[in-house]
Amino acid sequence: MAKKKKNILKRILLWLLLILMVAGSIAAYIGYQMIYLPNISLGEKKSEIIFIPTGSRFEDVFRILSNAAILKNKESFIRLTKIKKYKDNVKPGRYRIAANISNNELINLLRAGLQEPVTVTFSNIRTKAQLISRVCKKLEADSTELSALLNNDQYLKDNFGLKSETILTMFIPNSYEFKWNTSAKQLMERIQSEYKKFWTAERKQKAKDLTLTQTQVSILASIVQSEQLQFPDERPRIAGLYLNRIKKGMCLQSDPTIIYAIGDFSINRVLAKDKEIVSPYNTYKCSGLPPGPIYIPEISSLNAVLYYEKNDFIYMCAKEDFSGKHNFSKTLVEHNRNAEKYRKALNKNQIMR
Repeated sequence: MAKKKKNILKRILLWLLLILMVAGSIAAYIGYQMIYLPNISLGEKKSEIIFIPTGSRFEDVFRILSNAAILKNKESFIRLTKIKKYKDNVKPGRYRIAANISNNELINLLRAGLQEPVTVTFSNIRTKAQLISRVCKKLEADSTELSALLNNDQYLKDNFGLKSETILTMFIPNSYEFKWNTSAKQLMERIQSEYKKFWTAERKQKAKDLTLTQTQVSILASIVQSEQLQFPDERPRIAGLYLNRIKKGMCLQSDPTIIYAIGDFSINRVLAKDKEIVSPYNTYKCSGLPPGPIYIPEISSLNAVLYYEKNDFIYMCAKEDFSGKHNFSKTLVEHNRNAEKYRKALNKNQIMR
């Protein structure tokens, strides 16, 4: 009898052990599935970009992922975030989510803040408004905050030694990588760092030899570039011409500065009445350089000023063939002949404005 009871007990224990093993196997499989099996579905796409704004909580992240409809199994994702304590480690940013990755890979990516950088290119920019638009289309930085910084003379003076009229001279055109969640102040600090890299000891000495400050070099370069947008190889000659005028105490008489003062960049022809505009940017009326740049000059334009062509030219006029190049002259008589040819070409082609 005792032996029979013992056998029954053994069977019960064996069944319990079997049940535990099966349960353990199921739990292990569920755990493996939750952690390692692919849980991202993107259809035909290879990846998806998601943005997690600064200040986001886990609930915000989950909503973003849910709205993107990329999670196959939401519950398994939620369970693993609790195990890996992601709720306490939410990091903002721009993340590229690859197709068919697991919950574990996704959470590790987000928790570590391994966001994909954003490339911002500073080129073909004339105004602060254009700059703000370019930046804030790419980065999380608030446009209102960036505008406030760019127009805050005290902040600009204390941090960069510049003012609102000259701050654009700090932006050296190039393509830069930023984290998407870069703030307006962080952007300014990064741009200052790139500005300092550009102004090497050699470039600083070149500016000093010209008796120009770094800011003045940039302002002149902005005019040089505005005069010649098509053929960079002509810029050193234009720079030499303007430096000649500065040395002689002559007004620069640059049409692009008039267009900048008017604020209409679609103008193709500057008229006599335009040159009467009351503005510190009117270089027909005001001697010396204008108070700020009329363009964010490219590196080639900055170098065109620093490594200018030594010449005796005082005047220039766009060529009458509309090639985009200029006729240069040393005398007013010669310049007037060139200007008349250009005026006739404008009239012939009915370019009145």
